[in-house]
Amino acid sequence: MPESPEPRKIRRAIDALLAGEVIGYPTDTVYGLGCDLMNKKAIDRLYQIKRMDKNHNLAFICPDLSEIARFAIVENHVYRVLKRFLPGPYCFILEATREVPKIVHMKRKTVGIRVPNNQVILDLVRGLGRPIISTTAQLPGEEPFIDAKDIDRAFKGLGMVLDAGAGGMVPTTVIDLTTIPPTIVREGAGPIDEFVE
Repeated sequence: MPESPEPRKIRRAIDALLAGEVIGYPTDTVYGLGCDLMNKKAIDRLYQIKRMDKNHNLAFICPDLSEIARFAIVENHVYRVLKRFLPGPYCFILEATREVPKIVHMKRKTVGIRVPNNQVILDLVRGLGRPIISTTAQLPGEEPFIDAKDIDRAFKGLGMVLDAGAGGMVPTTVIDLTTIPPTIVREGAGPIDEFVE
């Protein structure tokens, strides 16, 4: 995967997000599909393009830990976990702040937050200036897509797909930090040893 994507392509992707488009992009695990967190029409479109049920939870990608604190309640013990494991192949479920649009709340006013260890998506989120809503680029019941060209063919209506070579097959590990001890929601690319009692 290229470490530093072409600034021109990143700029095009940012413009697409600002225009309310849904795009495909690489992460540190699998390719994702996403849009601007603050654009309700774009979020509706993401559900439609991926043929997802409205109850399907969506995570969002932040560029760093300081941005997470705008959208989630980060107490000291939570901060220590985030600092240790992010950026990385994890999605952490945290309590949402009022900044989070209701459309992306999970049950119990929680949100799933990611900081992937991938320069392409981090440059994209930094350039946009706010989080990107994110979901795995896969069709219901199927494996994640590895090839950007297949993503473009499978999901009609995408604004663009940032091609960064072959993507991974194993999605993120999802851990709920609102429970004590933390709950493993999905075992994926991130090791869970330290979260299991």
